[in-house]
Amino acid sequence: MPHRVVVLALDGALPFELGIPQRIFGRSLGTRSGGPGRKLYDVVTCSIRPPGPVRTDADFAVLVEHGPEALATADTVVVPASYELGPVFEEGRLTEELAAALALVRPGTRMVSICTGSYVLAAAGYLDGRPATTHWSSADHFQRIFPQVRVDPDVLFIDDGDVLTSAGVAAGIDLCLHLVRRDHGAAVANEIARRTVVPPHRDGGQAQYIHRPIPEPQFATTTAARAWALARLDRPILLRDMAEQEAMSVRTFTRRFREEVGISPGQWLTQQRVERARHLLESTDLSIDQVARDAGFGTATSLRQHLQAALGVPPTVYRRTFRSSADAPT
Repeated sequence: MPHRVVVLALDGALPFELGIPQRIFGRSLGTRSGGPGRKLYDVVTCSIRPPGPVRTDADFAVLVEHGPEALATADTVVVPASYELGPVFEEGRLTEELAAALALVRPGTRMVSICTGSYVLAAAGYLDGRPATTHWSSADHFQRIFPQVRVDPDVLFIDDGDVLTSAGVAAGIDLCLHLVRRDHGAAVANEIARRTVVPPHRDGGQAQYIHRPIPEPQFATTTAARAWALARLDRPILLRDMAEQEAMSVRTFTRRFREEVGISPGQWLTQQRVERARHLLESTDLSIDQVARDAGFGTATSLRQHLQAALGVPPTVYRRTFRSSADAPT
């Protein structure tokens, strides 16, 4: 059976955030040898009241066809942002109606928030003693209301196992793609990203807010250097090599790169090589040594170290997990 994702639509919902889970999870199809893809997720939207209209922060409401009982069927619950959280936002306290709805969630259900949906998870106690994030503009207020939560305002999302939180707006897309990648591998997540026309992977630790002026049209960027590096990940790439592609000094290039991407060139290169290794492990029968060389890690030992650090599993386990998943029957 597909993994069931239940999206909780609250009054004051932001339509963009509300639609993210359906767009990412609802379009997720697995592949199998010799047959069509299969639906990986079943996505439904519910209210804390009986089926009916739910106000949004726009000039329209949405008609939600499921009541709170849908929460009892969820494998994953997603709580998008709302601008009408009332005592949840002001006092860190659930309303009786919201508390009764969340009480229907089964133990062990994966809980996810997008933007200020984190207030709901925190008020319900899901974030006590745990790391979490929210929209950068609400982070200080969130920490004051919920001092028991370890708030990190500088990241796109935080994966704490069965509870995940994201920053605002587009970071919800990053988190949902991360969940697909975690559940079904990089190939499936990358295909969804391609169809959605968004970057296939932004690491959760990337800064959610990079303050910089809008560049002039002639402003030099690091785009060409990144494209150049992606075309030769299997070879040694030095920082000065990337800087030369943009005719910049290493110092200027490093500063400009961090301004544009939010992380250092070295961190970015490691991310891209991990992604290349994941793709090769999922889609080819190359040996671990060959995957390590093609991804630019050089040796199987280096590949194991980087994959273990990034994903928590060695290459052989990753391949076995996601190759088996891809060939599972519908």
